[in-house]
Amino acid sequence: MQDARSFDAVVVGAGFAGLYMIHRLKQLGMSTLGIEAAEDVGGVWYRNRYPGAGCDMESLVYSYSFSKELEQEWEWPHRFARQPDLLSYLRHVAERFDLRRHIKFETRVTAARYDEASQTWNVETNREGSFKARFVIMATGCLSATNVPSFEGMEAFRGLCLHTCDWPQEPVDFTGKRVAVIGTGSSGIQSIPLIAQQAAHLTVLQRTPNFSLPANNGPLDADFVRKLKENYPAYREKVRYGELFGDGDLCVPIESLDPAPVSASEASPEELDRAYEDRWRRGGGFFIGAFSDIMNTDEANATAADFVRRKIAAIVKDPRVAKTLMPTDHPLGAKRLCIDTNYYATFNRDNVTLVNLREDPIRSMTPNGVMLASGEIEVDAIVLATGFDAITGPLLAIDLVGGNGQILRDKWQNGPRTYLGLGIAGFPNLFTITGPGSPSVLSNTVMSIEQHVDWIADCIAYMKRSSLSRIEATVAAEDDWVRQVDEAADAWLYKKAKNSWYMGANIPGKPRVFMPYVDSGGAYRRICDRVAANRYEGFILS
Repeated sequence: MQDARSFDAVVVGAGFAGLYMIHRLKQLGMSTLGIEAAEDVGGVWYRNRYPGAGCDMESLVYSYSFSKELEQEWEWPHRFARQPDLLSYLRHVAERFDLRRHIKFETRVTAARYDEASQTWNVETNREGSFKARFVIMATGCLSATNVPSFEGMEAFRGLCLHTCDWPQEPVDFTGKRVAVIGTGSSGIQSIPLIAQQAAHLTVLQRTPNFSLPANNGPLDADFVRKLKENYPAYREKVRYGELFGDGDLCVPIESLDPAPVSASEASPEELDRAYEDRWRRGGGFFIGAFSDIMNTDEANATAADFVRRKIAAIVKDPRVAKTLMPTDHPLGAKRLCIDTNYYATFNRDNVTLVNLREDPIRSMTPNGVMLASGEIEVDAIVLATGFDAITGPLLAIDLVGGNGQILRDKWQNGPRTYLGLGIAGFPNLFTITGPGSPSVLSNTVMSIEQHVDWIADCIAYMKRSSLSRIEATVAAEDDWVRQVDEAADAWLYKKAKNSWYMGANIPGKPRVFMPYVDSGGAYRRICDRVAANRYEGFILS
């Protein structure tokens, strides 16, 4: 690690986005400092070690494509990668491309302020002082700011209290313990079946039931992997431009799926059941790609949602419990669609109890457990599966001050405003990777990260060739993009999930704004390509 306090670029974060960004900047010959709060690389896959933690996109496509050698040499053991496998992969990438020596670990960026006179950013940290940089790239991820609920009396609880997003490095043994899990989003749905296998008794505290599909995870077929690796470039290109079912998230080529009617509204009941049953059997989230209009019309979506509710009823033996687990207040897929291993079947166990918090809400924590409206539940451990302050949280956790003293928290008090999810008006030479206003969490995240990193690196290279030192999004371009993001969502059903974290609804006081850009068939990538081809229209370069 160099001792100088000034760099061409500072990259905040060392997960998928930060590692690749550092690699690209190295290739440009730029002095680069990565700053990571954790003890090691990995980002969300370093912090999320809870039982069952893993990816809901298939490993062969939830991986880097920038290195053909890396693609061929790395062997994924499972169809859906588990957290230890993903962390091993990112550690391997850091070693293979010699990235660690450019990163300061266990160091948190607390503030970054732009100085107009010197046209540099002053990046402040909690333990390493401050650094100066021409460019700052925020690779902080969409899901890295933990959402810790503020229940009355939390500090009084005498047992073990853990958050799924900040799990200990050593495995936690729940054998013989009474455990309460609060939350049934993705981390709850993944961890509940495994905790139930250990715990003496598990109480699941559910506010909002979520749609979950079977992962049907398992070892990858060697012949399938070989064939796909032989055609990786063409396959990746299809993924980039959304030419696969499931918005390119899954390792299932179009030609391997049985043909289905394009529109659910045109299909017979028999055709609907046949298509949904096939995808349920195959497992994974490409269930939602069975028909073209599932995410566009209430009528089409209802056919898929009803099918999943019938599956829940068939799996869960107690009709009352099954009904409580059935989502009815939002379209299937409008909230983050989960995949699971034996989640619904877990509620058939004698040692598992489901509590509907809408009927019996949490009043407080107590020294011995959780106080509900109906009375106290005594437990030895509480697991907070309450997710993240998503998309904007990681950026607003840092005191970001742009040109002329503009504070990002003030600028975003009514919701995030960006241009392409890449730049922010008033914040020169600051880039965000998969920021609000980009497809981010609605896409194959690694593919979106690579697209953003390549766009940023190409932009900086263009600036170097053209003897330019400053780039800033215009207010007009930003305003127009905010409008486009909102309008793009109107053609889909996402906004109908009023309490979704896509809308910021899981965080008290957070503006209710739909934050991602809803891409369709690679539209976003083509827009970014066009902006770059037109000499970065919508940005001021000087």
